[in-house]
Amino acid sequence: MVGMSGGVDSSVTAWLLKQQGYEVVGLFMKNWEDDDDSEYCSTRQDLLDAASVADRVGVEFEYVNFAAEYKDRVFADFLREYSAGRTPNPDVLCNAEIKFKAFLDHAMALGAEHIATGHYARVRAVDSQRGRRFQLLKALDGSKDQSYFLHRLNQAQLARTLFPLGELHKTEVRRIAHEIGLHNAAKKDSTGICFIGERPFREFLNRYLPTAPGPILTPEGKRLGQHHGLAFYTLGQRKGLGIGGVKGQQREDGTADAWYTARKDLKNNALYVVQGHDHPWLLSKTLQAQDVSWIDGQAPEAGDYAAKTRYRQADAACRLSPECEGFSLSFVQDQWAVTPGQSAVLYDGEVCLGGGIIR
Repeated sequence: MVGMSGGVDSSVTAWLLKQQGYEVVGLFMKNWEDDDDSEYCSTRQDLLDAASVADRVGVEFEYVNFAAEYKDRVFADFLREYSAGRTPNPDVLCNAEIKFKAFLDHAMALGAEHIATGHYARVRAVDSQRGRRFQLLKALDGSKDQSYFLHRLNQAQLARTLFPLGELHKTEVRRIAHEIGLHNAAKKDSTGICFIGERPFREFLNRYLPTAPGPILTPEGKRLGQHHGLAFYTLGQRKGLGIGGVKGQQREDGTADAWYTARKDLKNNALYVVQGHDHPWLLSKTLQAQDVSWIDGQAPEAGDYAAKTRYRQADAACRLSPECEGFSLSFVQDQWAVTPGQSAVLYDGEVCLGGGIIR
């Protein structure tokens, strides 16, 4: 059973698996229904695209509504984290709770042997003293690798999962789509958080969280303006601070460094901003993470690894120290804008080991 979103990746996934001899059923998941009639929601068109592809490829097609599960398991956590001043990554939770749990359970109940998605990642089975284990590997196309978003998957989930695109580059996927005549071969990739789409983020969050304006301060305590509510800002944010006219410290030629969000003071409802991309307040040598999830089912041994603290970041050399309620990482080089609520994901070469939520 292939999760078909209407995009080119899942469409080619369905075609590849059929070519490999699998009996394939496509499944469209509806995970959000609060804004179906808005200009930002593409669910209706995506459903039509997915159904059209299934017809073209020659596979059965079904539709399932997971909106209730999504709201309970993913969106509720999303709001809790933002309310606590952190910046969550709902796509990580969506994969663990919806695409590889609710969808997997649904597929197994219908008699499927595997599920497949259009994610760029790989699964490898290895034999060990503990029996057959499954590893999550980076995709061969490093620019599209999505193992970061999949790091909370477990052994049972990986044992039932296929990622046909893990061995391909995106250019090859689009070439295949054109070659077999898929109408969505050139369809733009979806970006951003699934339930927000392209709509303005602050406008969306305003509907669910109360605004609590407060001061925007420099490290020295100078007030530069007023923020709209700490939930609307993330560490390292440069645009949308509302202090564009404030020059601050200037160079001899009259230019000045940009302002960046650096800290949130929840107790005093204050937002701290600093000037310059490499201000000390934006740099971290260490981090602590909790709510951990290890793909092998147990924590790796303490030692030297690599980690990402955000998607699309280059692997950063670090040392892992497992702790009773999580782990800490010490980096060889300072990391920029390490953000509470985001995921710290650990790698041993091409193998994704798992990770935790930065606190």
